[in-house]
Amino acid sequence: MAHLTDIEIAQQTKMEPITEIAKKLGIAEKDLELYGPYKAKVTLDLWDEIKDRPDGKLILVTAITPTPAGEGKTTTSVGLAQALSHIGKKVTLALREPSLGPVFGVKGGAAGGGYSQVVPMEDINIHFTGDFHAITSAHNLLAAMLDNSLQQGNPLNIDPRQIAFKRVLDMNDRALRNIVIGLGGKPNGVPREDGFDITVASEIMAILCLSKDIDDLKARLSEIIVAFTYDGQPVRAKDLEAQGAMAMLLKDAIKPNLVQTIEHVPAFIHGGPFANIAHGCNSIMATKYGLKLADYFITEAGFAADLGAEKFLDIKCRLAGLKPSAVVIVATIRALKMHGGLAKNELSEPNLKALEAGIPNLEKHVENMLSYGLPVVVALNAFPTDTDEELKFIQEKLAKIGVPVVQSDIWAKGGAGGVEMANAVVEACAKPNNFHYLYDAKMSPEEKITTIATKIYGAKDVVFTDKAKKDLKLIHDLGKDDLLICMAKTQASLSDDAAKIGRPEGFTLTVREVRLSAGAGFIIPITGAIMTMPGLPKRPAACNIDVDNKGRVSGLF
Repeated sequence: MAHLTDIEIAQQTKMEPITEIAKKLGIAEKDLELYGPYKAKVTLDLWDEIKDRPDGKLILVTAITPTPAGEGKTTTSVGLAQALSHIGKKVTLALREPSLGPVFGVKGGAAGGGYSQVVPMEDINIHFTGDFHAITSAHNLLAAMLDNSLQQGNPLNIDPRQIAFKRVLDMNDRALRNIVIGLGGKPNGVPREDGFDITVASEIMAILCLSKDIDDLKARLSEIIVAFTYDGQPVRAKDLEAQGAMAMLLKDAIKPNLVQTIEHVPAFIHGGPFANIAHGCNSIMATKYGLKLADYFITEAGFAADLGAEKFLDIKCRLAGLKPSAVVIVATIRALKMHGGLAKNELSEPNLKALEAGIPNLEKHVENMLSYGLPVVVALNAFPTDTDEELKFIQEKLAKIGVPVVQSDIWAKGGAGGVEMANAVVEACAKPNNFHYLYDAKMSPEEKITTIATKIYGAKDVVFTDKAKKDLKLIHDLGKDDLLICMAKTQASLSDDAAKIGRPEGFTLTVREVRLSAGAGFIIPITGAIMTMPGLPKRPAACNIDVDNKGRVSGLF
């Protein structure tokens, strides 16, 4: 029998009307804004009805350091929700929205896989409810108003050489990284260098995901620093009087989106900030709705625990007042062997030596999550090439630090393949925990950065370039030392060097520059080569995507 692709599995699913899915969470039709029969936004009015309810259990799904072998974090998040439903729990989950750039590039979408997907998969990966278009429009409105202020006599005394706000586009387009605008004479603006970032790297994306309501959204938007004056003073969005119009463009985007999994479990999908630049989590609003509407609420954080989970725990939980009940760390035996030095084409053969060499990466992520005072479960995403001997080897290793290791087969079997994982997570949630943050926000930025680098990444020390020191002085002079830290680092290694697999030790982390996201409420130290506008590969995934005369999509995974 031919192996079904993810999209073929998704297209064979008989979806339930979204009104029926909403009823599972007690959401009435009056609190839905329908986008066709299978997608809806949840109104802001619903919050007033549910805000005083107790929170359900918050479960964070994270992972080991990514490898080309794949780990399946989103698939596990969806599969765990289905498995909890399978054992009779009232459950929902929240994921990030996929970006068009990776969909058409090389990474693919973000709707899960196999029989653990969210649907309608094509819609979720392409356009969805228009949130990313709204963010792109709000961002570029601010950019246009900035350049218009320069053109109209420059009343704010903006220095065109000190503009800190690029434009954005939700597409991988390397040709737009560095451009010159305002050419063609006086009627066409002030000539200057500019560039584009991808929409998920926009500060407005981060702001949308961290905002509690429209007033909070406007307050955050108004604080975005877009440029500096000739005498070094910051120019903010509120100086351009842009925040009201920007918030208007985002008035629907701020509402959480409700869809379903293949097994009809309610799922929120809302927001999508980059995880190696921004904080890599879905919106606070979707998270808060989910916690009030279900007994168990699952969410994921981007990339591995050193990036996504650290930011979820130190930024999102702190700003939203959240307390997780448990952390699930996703790994595969194949990926651990890759961290042990095997090439991708060697992973199908049993190799305990490579596995032993790769397990320290998992152990480091486990130790990091335990250091926050949280119960941890390791979920091994099953592959046909896994052996009982390899599974037992990992379980014995992790037993020494008191962490259960369960195998899940949620890609092939959906919720039924994750029952053991679901039971382990329920047990973990019942354990007492003493959740605490990694650092005190009142520490200096240098101290906070060094704490993350040494305690989470395993660095020996941190070096700040002259540019980074200059940036930190400016942040200090602006009175922003108390802001949280959102590290920008490669996802491919615990260190700032993508080539260092496994568990690197004794390395020095170099901070090249430090950016300020005053509206989002964090400082971004840049380490290594971080790309805010990706490019397409030699043969993009877009080459395989098509649609027929009936509107049926093919080639999308």
